[in-house]
Amino acid sequence: MGKDTGFLEIERKDRTYADPNQRLKHYREFVIPPDESALRKQASRCMDCGIPYCHNGCPVNNIIPDWNNLVYEGDWKNALDVLHSTNNFPEFTGRICPAPCEASCTLNIIDSPVTIKSIECAIVDRGWEEGWIEPQVPTHKTGKSVAVVGSGPAGMACAQQLARAGHSVTLFEKNDRIGGLMRYGIPDFKMEKHLINRRAVQMEAEGVTFRTSAEVGVDISFKSLQENFDAIVLSGGAEDPRSLEIPGAELSGVRMAMEFLTQQNKRNAGDDEVRAAPRGTLTATDKDVIVIGGGDTGSDCVGTSNRQGAKSVTQLEIMPQPPVHEDKALTWPDWPLKLRTSSSHEEGVVRDWSVLTKRVIGTDGQVTGLECVRLMWEGGKMQEVEGSTFVLPADLILLAMGFVGPKKHGLIDRSGVELSDRGNVAANTDDYATSEPGVFACGDMRRGQSLVVWAIREGRQCARSVDMALMGASELPR
Repeated sequence: MGKDTGFLEIERKDRTYADPNQRLKHYREFVIPPDESALRKQASRCMDCGIPYCHNGCPVNNIIPDWNNLVYEGDWKNALDVLHSTNNFPEFTGRICPAPCEASCTLNIIDSPVTIKSIECAIVDRGWEEGWIEPQVPTHKTGKSVAVVGSGPAGMACAQQLARAGHSVTLFEKNDRIGGLMRYGIPDFKMEKHLINRRAVQMEAEGVTFRTSAEVGVDISFKSLQENFDAIVLSGGAEDPRSLEIPGAELSGVRMAMEFLTQQNKRNAGDDEVRAAPRGTLTATDKDVIVIGGGDTGSDCVGTSNRQGAKSVTQLEIMPQPPVHEDKALTWPDWPLKLRTSSSHEEGVVRDWSVLTKRVIGTDGQVTGLECVRLMWEGGKMQEVEGSTFVLPADLILLAMGFVGPKKHGLIDRSGVELSDRGNVAANTDDYATSEPGVFACGDMRRGQSLVVWAIREGRQCARSVDMALMGASELPR
């Protein structure tokens, strides 16, 4: 694969970013892709490693060495075909996936891994530029109909696969545009939304019908879906956020991260302030902002706050600061625990670890500060450090502490499906079937909060299970 001595001769060189002073002035993507020559050199670093652990590291099992080799040889069109054979939407994963495949790269044991994510993104972007990506219209119709509820990456992947198998597919979305949290959770500066629109056009040409502003269980009864469709797929998100259970959390100015991110994405889409902010305009402009939660959602809040002109941005994490470098002998090929600094962090933020929030301070119902205490971690247990209480000034506190599962009101309550111990829709990964006949589940609604690449994997696998249940056999890939 690649050049026999490529990994010995060529150092890893990934995509670069536009200068922070420039990119903070807008909400567009700011990644600077390498030119073709640089990409082919990076692809040549892919080792003939015998057992490509990157396959297992990638949830959709991308055939990474094959398309790396094709890029090295300059055969971009075949590289695109190999890439699409396992992933419906490489332009999504090539932008917002954390790339567990790179952590599993064999070269990562002794050196820096292959730039798999950048090469993946370049392949699909070139495919769109060259006009190689076209609708795959089925040659026959099965006469079967499927309702897919939830249009995030799991629902989109599932719907596209089922349509290509010849089924009549209707994709229901409670919001006014499809895409789920990719649309209204991921900031535009990480992934512009025309990428979703472009795939929607392709899917419509393949036979998928979109029903937006249609919340099943609220606007549309679940029973009507059971009466009018041969199968139903629940592919919504895990949208029930973890709340902050401390005194003062009810004060104005303590808000959920997704509300904050969604409003800005709606503004970027051209929605007016009333439509974008039904509960009132929420911005970080000229405010001391505290983001509670050290994950990707918290990072997105940091980048958005800085673009809105925050006075200061502080991000708090209850866990201790991870090491700068992982212990590869201990973790490889699994996803390592190490310090990760995002592009948003580089734009300006104070990060603090081992911090427990104790009380929100406010005046006249409005937040003015956050009382915290430092923690010691021993044996996996936390203990407050005596005398370490401190107060941070705050005008806006954004809660980015993860999600506890899908929202139960509406769809879940009306469907009658059984839930797992964690509060997700109960279904295994053998057939993705729920406790209700003809009802399947995939994505975050089934597995809990996860990555876009896991959502695509589950959507594809669920589509095959639905096809098998309807037809007795399936040619869709597992």
